[in-house]
Amino acid sequence: MGHYYPLLIPLLPLLAALLTAMPGGRPGETVYRLGLLAHVVAFVLSLLVLREVATPGHPAISLDLFASVWNGPVTFAFRFDRLAAVMMVVISAVGALVYRYALRYMQQERRRARYHTLLAVTIASLLCMVSSANLAMLVVFWQLLSWLLSLLAYNHGHAPTSGSIFRTFTMLRLGDVAFLAGIVLAYSLYGTLDLQPLFAQAAHSQAVVSLWPGGPAMRGATAVSLLIFIGGMSKSAQFPLHMWLPDSLYAPTTTTALLHAGIINAAGFLLNRLAPLYGLSPASLHVVFLIGTLTTFLGASMMLTQNDIKKTLGYSTIGQMGYMIMECGLGAFALAVFHLIAHGIFKATIFLNCGNVIHAARQEPRLPAHTAAEIAAEEPAEFSLLTWATGFATTLILPLVIMLAAHGVLSLPFRDSQGVEIFLFFSWVTSCQAILTLYRLKAVASRRVAALMLLTLLAVVSTYLLAAEAFTYFLYPAPGEVAFYFAAAALPVWLFDTIVGATVVLIIVSWTMIYARHHGRTIWIPGRFSEVIGRLQVQLYLFLMNRLYLDAIALRLHRRGRGVGRRLDQSRWFPIAWGVVALTALLPAATHAMALPGGEMGMLVLAVVALPLFPFHGLYVAALTRPSGTLGAFLPIVLAFLLPAAGIYVAAPLLPRLPAELLHGIRILALSGVVFGSFKALVQFRVRRLVAYASLVFHSLLWWHLASAGGYTAQAGVYARAAILVTVGLLLAWYAVQARYGNLDLDRIGGLAQTLPRFATLFTLLVMAAVGLPPFGLFFGFLGMVLEASVRAAAWELAIIFAAWFGASWYLFNLLKRLLFGPPRADIPYEDLRAGEAAAAVVVLAALLWLGAGSLGERGGASAESLANGNTLVTWSHAAP
Repeated sequence: MGHYYPLLIPLLPLLAALLTAMPGGRPGETVYRLGLLAHVVAFVLSLLVLREVATPGHPAISLDLFASVWNGPVTFAFRFDRLAAVMMVVISAVGALVYRYALRYMQQERRRARYHTLLAVTIASLLCMVSSANLAMLVVFWQLLSWLLSLLAYNHGHAPTSGSIFRTFTMLRLGDVAFLAGIVLAYSLYGTLDLQPLFAQAAHSQAVVSLWPGGPAMRGATAVSLLIFIGGMSKSAQFPLHMWLPDSLYAPTTTTALLHAGIINAAGFLLNRLAPLYGLSPASLHVVFLIGTLTTFLGASMMLTQNDIKKTLGYSTIGQMGYMIMECGLGAFALAVFHLIAHGIFKATIFLNCGNVIHAARQEPRLPAHTAAEIAAEEPAEFSLLTWATGFATTLILPLVIMLAAHGVLSLPFRDSQGVEIFLFFSWVTSCQAILTLYRLKAVASRRVAALMLLTLLAVVSTYLLAAEAFTYFLYPAPGEVAFYFAAAALPVWLFDTIVGATVVLIIVSWTMIYARHHGRTIWIPGRFSEVIGRLQVQLYLFLMNRLYLDAIALRLHRRGRGVGRRLDQSRWFPIAWGVVALTALLPAATHAMALPGGEMGMLVLAVVALPLFPFHGLYVAALTRPSGTLGAFLPIVLAFLLPAAGIYVAAPLLPRLPAELLHGIRILALSGVVFGSFKALVQFRVRRLVAYASLVFHSLLWWHLASAGGYTAQAGVYARAAILVTVGLLLAWYAVQARYGNLDLDRIGGLAQTLPRFATLFTLLVMAAVGLPPFGLFFGFLGMVLEASVRAAAWELAIIFAAWFGASWYLFNLLKRLLFGPPRADIPYEDLRAGEAAAAVVVLAALLWLGAGSLGERGGASAESLANGNTLVTWSHAAP
């Protein structure tokens, strides 16, 4: 196979998934053991790839699959370099460990095969993500992971779990849409999504980005890197996008182990993969550092107030991810990878052990301790002052001694670079954390504890220094590259020294207070200050215990927004007022519309009514929602196919003949329809109305692209067919539900995941296609459209488009949650899909997959040479601010 053997690494977990997903009942233990063997072999092959690419002078292994077939902006290519190889070793090792543990842990679960299938697909997606050779392929697997993580929460009959699934997907999807917007902006600026050419173009580009002409400008590399960083913030639970992580802890322990060891580290990998881009933007690195610092402080603080073992570990992970992001923001990218690996292996192990503790507590009523005697027996022995003094003195003095002594031994410029101070400072903080845990050791002599403190400090600091010397230059061997990142991320000296000094003081004060409280001693504080501090401690504890009250704030905003939305939805005047506003914006183009020949005017009216364009969408919405009875339930499916198809047939030859002013007016109407349809879909409780307004959004996006391109393009063809198929598929699924239970709204039915497993599987895949996830055609059609239109579109237009794309994820996944999750109703005789009904959904899904595969070969977007022509998104200047 030559250099093609690395492809087996993601394919083997995928094979394991196929083995457990085979129809024919519950798989036997042999099938699961074959799946485990596949993961172990993938780990061994990862080691071989690492050994090969680590050879001095050996280039990265690049594999461009189907290059002669797919030649569009989205290419299916892998690149196995040192970073990818290191990440693959970690992912395959942790994946094999988690898969092995789950064989026994999930043995008695009813839907064990489904769980192992999703687990293996998740591992395969992670392996593909870290080895992606371009941004488009990376974002494909990045978005796929958001969906898989939501589905891995196993107990869909548990109300808190179903709620956490919705929040998890929503917050991850928010980051995914920002990530997608970032790569669209990168393509419009640099004309490529391949990593190395993109870095080269960005290094020489002086483009700046402005939301509107004459508005505040930002350097292109800064705008792209910040948008992509939002995607990393959601995956790695950075403040304020961290709220999904504690809710995800209802999932099985094996899921949380893989999440905290692999998926949540994604931002560390992403920032390292795009380090050359971030190195071009000191402003982005400073934002990354700020977010990481805030997340570290809040995550560690909230961890101290938790009384649940998994939540304690979850907030610990948030804090550690903050450390990882801080390191990237300081230019220490390789240190972040080192942190990622150490934390991933540690947290996977501790979560699996957490499963043992939870299992033991359920089986043994005496665990944890309840009586005073049992609690006293668990308390650690008293330590002498020698223990505290040893740790206090050594963690303050010894690092300075090591720094001065090692300066003449190692080649690192300790006194000339903030980067080296960062390595030393993080080693000191880590050793302080490790030493503090020794206070919890039971029945250990003071001298032994003092010796352990010294050894811990030496081990931690030495490891960090070795990582600084060896691991950094292993990942970034190019001369001057590491120094370039540190220089780009360098903070003003006064600010850097203030941050380090404040952290040192905070650690020392905290250490002193912990020691005093542990030994029953008090620290003298003047009475007035003592009362104030006491009140502040209580308020701070409540603030942190309640997770900064962000959940309550989000719930209140959701309820108020839902109330306002319902009132507007029931108002007759709202659609009229919105339509008047849209038509007023169309007035400059009205004269051009009236000047059209009668035939063309008739064709235009027919097109905007059949392929719904706001405010002429009434017939289309009525066709999908008004029919009733047996025929009326099936008629919307036929009309959802025929009407848009007829509108496209009429519009395609007409658009090139329309004047530019009229096309601009159509763009305004299309964006108005995007906003109106998104709002209406968000507040619907009737499924057909929700699907109708969601379809209005999809078709409005199509109109926007057609008007921007001035005609029917290959990307529009892919997207249009996919949008029609998605609408038809969702209506088919609801037709099957209606045939059994009547036209119920979403508040009166649920629990279909347990009672209708065949329907649940197909409906989940249909919603996955509808929210625009790969590998289905709607995602690739949408990506192709926005890549091509990004050259001509204004930034505010793209902001509306991506906001609508996120909104579609919100209300369609909410539809999925309401139908499938939660407890089944006792008064409904549930009946699963019959073979004919399932076949219709399978045909729709197969067509969407075929569209997704075929769209990869479509050329679209812009070349680098054409970027400066007619571009309202990008403003070119000689010096970017």
